[in-house]
Amino acid sequence: MSPVILSAAGVALVLDDSGPGLPRVRHFGAGLGPVAGPDLLPALAAPAPPLLPAQGDGWYGRPGLSGGRDGEHWPVRWTVDGIGVTAEPGSGGSVTVTASDARAGLRLVSELVMDGEGLVRMRHTVTNTEISPYRVAGLVCGLPVPARAGELLDFTGRWALEKAPQRRAFGQGVWSRENRRGRTGHDATGLLVAGTEGFGFRGGEVWAVHAGWSGDHVHYAERLAEGVALLGAGELLEPGEVVLAEGASYSTPWVYFAWSGAGLDDASARLHAHLRSRPLPVRPVTLNNWEATYFDHGLDRLLELAGRAAEAGIERFVLDDGWFRHRRHDRAGLGDWYVDEGVWPDGLHPLADRVRKLGMQFGLWFEPEMVNPDSDLAREHPDWILGHAERMPPPQRHQQVLDLARPEAYAYLLERLDTLVGEYALDYIKWDHNRDIAEPVHDGVPGVHAQTLATYRLLDELRARHPGLEIESCSSGGARVDYGILARTDRVWTSDSNDALDRQRIQRWTGLLVPPERLGCHVGAPRDHVTGRVLPLAFRAATALFGHMGVEWDLTAASQEELDELATWIALHKRLRPVLHAGRVVRADHPDPSALLHGVVLPERAVYAYVQAGSRLEIMPGPLLLPGLDPEAVYEVRVAGPVPERAAMPEWTAAPVRLPGAVLGELGLPAPVLRPASALIVELERV
Repeated sequence: MSPVILSAAGVALVLDDSGPGLPRVRHFGAGLGPVAGPDLLPALAAPAPPLLPAQGDGWYGRPGLSGGRDGEHWPVRWTVDGIGVTAEPGSGGSVTVTASDARAGLRLVSELVMDGEGLVRMRHTVTNTEISPYRVAGLVCGLPVPARAGELLDFTGRWALEKAPQRRAFGQGVWSRENRRGRTGHDATGLLVAGTEGFGFRGGEVWAVHAGWSGDHVHYAERLAEGVALLGAGELLEPGEVVLAEGASYSTPWVYFAWSGAGLDDASARLHAHLRSRPLPVRPVTLNNWEATYFDHGLDRLLELAGRAAEAGIERFVLDDGWFRHRRHDRAGLGDWYVDEGVWPDGLHPLADRVRKLGMQFGLWFEPEMVNPDSDLAREHPDWILGHAERMPPPQRHQQVLDLARPEAYAYLLERLDTLVGEYALDYIKWDHNRDIAEPVHDGVPGVHAQTLATYRLLDELRARHPGLEIESCSSGGARVDYGILARTDRVWTSDSNDALDRQRIQRWTGLLVPPERLGCHVGAPRDHVTGRVLPLAFRAATALFGHMGVEWDLTAASQEELDELATWIALHKRLRPVLHAGRVVRADHPDPSALLHGVVLPERAVYAYVQAGSRLEIMPGPLLLPGLDPEAVYEVRVAGPVPERAAMPEWTAAPVRLPGAVLGELGLPAPVLRPASALIVELERV
């Protein structure tokens, strides 16, 4: 029997259905050329896990499915009922495997889809076919990696310092990253990567997995003594959270797998292409008023801020927290989604109208999933709080979680959001989620699963009613960054820290998963409100340039000189936006740990940033080897934007030079000598 092969963009996935039980995944990695059919099988004799591993298949690691019925345990052995293969134009195709176990009373549908960039997404659905209920304890998706994948890379973090990388050897046993925060989490790995020794951005072979889910989840890497290893991910379920009645089904979230034979950048490009398959309009430069005014919503002050924003070239004004009833501080009002008549006697219309007359879009902040105990909503409907009625969960940030899986709470939120979006013709919502979900109880069972699905339904319905509405996923910064939420939103707030030094690395690593146009990157105040660090405007702006650029700064306190400088950077961003928001992201494996070199490349144009983050050990920096260029093409190279202060600039920066891509990639350009917290922007155009 011939194996099933999905292949696209130099990637292949091979399923062997020649044996009993579910097909085994014999290969996920580099393309295999023209060989197909039975001739391939002799090369695939090594041990391999089935699509959903179980002990009956000889797999003694983490099972693909775990669960059972009260009073009875019957291990599952699947019988394949059918395999459907679909060839899809412009993609690697898809495979759907249906299987069942009559004795266990279960039916399975496994789906694998390879897109045109070689990215694989996978999902399992299990259905209970018996009268007695089946309790799902876990259902995960996994694909094998070869023995040469000897290193692991994952990420951790905290509030205002997300996506910190950590590396370790991939030995025997399980390395599991489990998240029980009820949201994706500041410390969530996002991507779990296995690779050959020493892999980097531009070299080495890597395999990566991401769970597209915004609730509790798990990512894991496992190597057995038998010599088989895999990467897996899925939703993390609490006991009793998913109980299937007869005929009921449970589906995993989509789990995404990427392979690259040329380092992290290539895997990242495959992931970016998936998000970019849903096109976005031009990303307006955005001002958010939070760090400018906090809860001070005096109309005159906000109108002055809007005027200064328009003068700087900003295209969207977003009114953050504090506009709704009782919200003069963060201890009251969440849930009371009515414009505060005491602060806004004429509603938000005076501000919204003025913002639009200045040529900007208007947006508004919400935190729909949360409620303050000190609110009209909590006093009127305490039963709407996600938790046990006899013992409320511990508060965080003076707030509790609203149970969106309760139909009345869901209907209230939908009506309020729909009404406000319609009344003010909102262009944009900043959708926040500022606490972890602790002790969630919905109708007597764990509630994160139902809460996550209800949040998705609310977002989907709101967007269906207002097709032009853009939504940002903010979760006390970058605590909800995943492909589940990004299927329903247009960008993420990368971090609550606008400290440009920290942001360089936060954006660098978050950007493995999320392309620049979906990363909220703002120019903060001269003194950052999180770290207290003072950084020059040129560095803050150069950092925000490589994303969905915005401003989070009280421009009414800025000097005219600062405002003019900011306007220069915003104009540069607008000019470079067609490259920055469409090109392939590249990151150099720069040998100097105090410096970063990254860019965005299109066939005809490219933009790079050379960033001096800290102090160099060497007196002179090494050359700038520009990655990602066509070695056969000739490029005109010039400095874009302001030159950093007190920089020793090499000769090539004085006037444009023309050099082949091979020279720029192999020999590079002499680097400027920059002070710490400085960046040089370089623009290339193919000639």
